[in-house]
Amino acid sequence: MNQPPVIEIKNVSYRYDRDNVLENIQLSVPKGAFLGLVGPNGSGKSTLLKLILGLLKVKEGEVFLFGTPQKSFKNWDRIGFVSQKANSFNTGFPATVYEVVASGLTKKLGLFRRPGSKEKQAIKAAVEAVGMEAFLTRNIGELSGGQQQRIFIARAIVSKPDILILDEPTVGVDSKNVESFYNMLAYLNQQMGITLLLVTHDIGIISDKVTHVACLNKYLHFHGSMQQFETLDEEDLSDLYGHGIHLLDHHHEHQGADV
Repeated sequence: MNQPPVIEIKNVSYRYDRDNVLENIQLSVPKGAFLGLVGPNGSGKSTLLKLILGLLKVKEGEVFLFGTPQKSFKNWDRIGFVSQKANSFNTGFPATVYEVVASGLTKKLGLFRRPGSKEKQAIKAAVEAVGMEAFLTRNIGELSGGQQQRIFIARAIVSKPDILILDEPTVGVDSKNVESFYNMLAYLNQQMGITLLLVTHDIGIISDKVTHVACLNKYLHFHGSMQQFETLDEEDLSDLYGHGIHLLDHHHEHQGADV
């Protein structure tokens, strides 16, 4: 029996007051996919994420999570989320990397139960997965923006979700370290088996890592495999999409880790 999509969106539309932000969106994210969701500012990407995560109420259409209607979905620990504003916090906040990642287990442990040996191992494994094991005892405020973002990803995956949703995760990541950051995401997808939904402005730099692409600008203008996306003519797609898209960039330089 085939597994249902991790996320399935059927005929979803959404409006703020009288302004339609999304129109008749139909989108499916299969298990194991690495989906790049691309669109200009104001294209409805953040609204779509909020609808998926239940932060906004679906009024037109349906959203299914792991085959279950979202309105009756209870297993939210199967979904990890890192927002664009994840690293917008007081850099003087007195918490170590270990403590920040451990906070991702609060829902499972409760507020007052301390991590046991099993949880400590999960924290260590999550930090290692994002390449930050050398910083386990470092204060979070001492890290660079890119390093902090890796830690917030570790916090999101410490509870071992099936899907990780990332909203513009390279905000605050130094440009020379973006490549190694995306290599880390590819590792989470390919080696750890985590389905990824990544919101990005430029699909080009990750064209060799994503498996699927969705182009959103109020309407879903394209949704398919990366192989299908690569066959599209850039000018034709831009005309359809109403916004320029950088399709491919396989010649970027590979940089070292953001440490």
